[in-house]
Amino acid sequence: MKKSFKLIKFFSYILAPLVGIFLPIAKVGAVCPVCTIAVGASLGLSRWLGVDDTISGLWIGGLIVSTTLWTYSWMKKRHYTFPGDLLVVALVYYTSILIPLYYTEILGHPLNKIWGIDKLIFGLAVGSIFFLAGDLTYAFLKKRHGGRAYFAFQKIVMPILPLALLTVVFYFVTRK
Repeated sequence: MKKSFKLIKFFSYILAPLVGIFLPIAKVGAVCPVCTIAVGASLGLSRWLGVDDTISGLWIGGLIVSTTLWTYSWMKKRHYTFPGDLLVVALVYYTSILIPLYYTEILGHPLNKIWGIDKLIFGLAVGSIFFLAGDLTYAFLKKRHGGRAYFAFQKIVMPILPLALLTVVFYFVTRK
């Protein structure tokens, strides 16, 4: 690796979490900002530590769903709505992640498959589904409980817990 690339990589690992911490965060009704930052930080560390792409994909999927819901909530709050707006926001985020991964040949490697599917794509799909399920479960439970959470930080725990549990499962499934 070139020295300049290593330097950029090193500073990106340091600066990315700091940018997330110091950005002003507005209150929104979707997934909380702490959740989004936790998923993003976990993703950066996993690739650096050599974690399997299936597990990285779980967290990428969670991050995409989180930022999609966050963006959609922000748009609704400011009355920037149009037919199919949630679908458009989701497609923009998914394509903005997948296209660069494809062109850098991270996606589509013939030896990087689990059950015949690219590990990153598989993890991304599973992570997206389970993160969304965790968030929807939180909303359902909150509504059932009179608009209140059952326990402190439930809004953070409910979407992140499925990803954490799946990380453990896929660790054992994919280890060599």
